[in-house]
Amino acid sequence: MAKLTVDKLHLRGKRVLMRVDFNVPLDDQGRITDDTRIEASLATIRYLIERGARTILVSHLGRPKGVDDSLRMNPVAARLGELLAVPVTKLDDCVGPQVEAAVAAMKDGDVVLLENVRFHPEEEKNDPAFAKQLAGLAEIYVNDAFGTAHRAHASTEGVTHSLSPCVAGMLMHREIEVMGGALTQPERPFVAILGGAKVSDKIPVIENLLAKVDTLLLGGGMAYTFFKAQGKEIGTSLCDDDSVELCRALLADAKQSKVELRLPEDVVIVPELKADAPAEVVASDGIAKDKMGVDIGPETRRAFADVILAAKTVVWNGPMGVFELAPFAEGTRAVAEAMAESKATSIVGGGDSAAAVEQLGYADHMTHISTGGGASLEFLEGKDLPGVAALDDA
Repeated sequence: MAKLTVDKLHLRGKRVLMRVDFNVPLDDQGRITDDTRIEASLATIRYLIERGARTILVSHLGRPKGVDDSLRMNPVAARLGELLAVPVTKLDDCVGPQVEAAVAAMKDGDVVLLENVRFHPEEEKNDPAFAKQLAGLAEIYVNDAFGTAHRAHASTEGVTHSLSPCVAGMLMHREIEVMGGALTQPERPFVAILGGAKVSDKIPVIENLLAKVDTLLLGGGMAYTFFKAQGKEIGTSLCDDDSVELCRALLADAKQSKVELRLPEDVVIVPELKADAPAEVVASDGIAKDKMGVDIGPETRRAFADVILAAKTVVWNGPMGVFELAPFAEGTRAVAEAMAESKATSIVGGGDSAAAVEQLGYADHMTHISTGGGASLEFLEGKDLPGVAALDDA
C-alpha cells in the first residue's frame, strides 16, 4: 500500500490538480454546517501554496443530476479562503476553454476551486474523454480525498491515466498508513468493534477481520440478527432475515479460528422507537415479543470497555445503539469513552461512528478518525480502493 507522496515532488511553478473531498453538509440557505472535511485537506493545500505550486482543486458536492444551483461550490470557496487566509478563485465549470484560460493565467501560489465535478454525468461514469480534459489542466495529480477513494470516477481514477506523477496528499497518506498498518501489522491484542444497523453491510468486514483480530465486539442493530441465528427471541428488533444463515456461519468460523466474538450480554429494550418510550434492561435472551432492542446494556458496556482498555490496537466502525436519540446513546458513549481512555492505537472508521465521536466530544482523544465512511468500510473488507490503487507506488 506504500504510495508516492506529495512531499517527494518539486512543485514550484507546477500546475497541480488536487482531488479533495469538500462534500460538506449545507443548510436550507446554502450555508456550510460542518467544515471538518475542508479542514482535513488544509495541510496539503498549504504545503502546495508554500512551495509555489499552482493549485487546482476539484471536488463533488451532493448528488446533483446535472447543474444544480443549490450545489455550487461558492460557499466552499468562501470558507476555504477564510481558513487559508488567501484568495480562492472559484471557477464556473471544471472543464472547457474558460477554465483552461483561468488556469493558464495562474501564478505560483495561486489557488482555484473548480465547479462541482458531478455537474458532469461523465464524472461518475469515469468517461475517458472527460477525465483527459480534467487531466489536461495540470502537470501533477494529488489525491487527498480518501472519502471518495472507493469510487472509480473520472476525478479519482480516470485522470491518473493521463497525468504523471500521481501521488497521495497528506490526509490520504495518513489514512493508508494508519488503517493499513492496523490491518497488516497491528500491535496485539487487536480488537475490532462493529455496530450499525445492517449486518449485510458488515459481513465482508467481519469475514476479513476474523483472520486478523484477537477479539471482535458486535453491537448495534446488527447484533439482533446474530441473536436470531442463535435461536433467541428478538421481538420487534431490527433483523436482516436474509443474513441469519450467514451469521450462523460466522459464529462457527470465529469458534474455529479461535477469535473471541462477543455479542451483547444485556440490551436496552423499548415498546416503540421514541426518545421518551419506557426503557428496561434485559438479558440478551430475555427480549419480549412486543419489544425492540435499541442499545447495549450496562453489563455489556462494562465488559466491552474492559476489552478495549486491555487492547493495543482498536478499530471501531458503527454505533452500539440508536445514538441519535439521547437515551439510547449510552452504549456508543461507553465505547467512545473507553477508546479515549485507552493507551491503544485507536482508529474510528468514518460515517456514523465518526459523527458520534465528534458529537460526544472524544474526537481529540483518538489516534485517527477516518474521513471516509464507505471507503473505510471497504478498506476494512480488504478491498482495493480504485482511488488509492491508481496512485504511483513509492
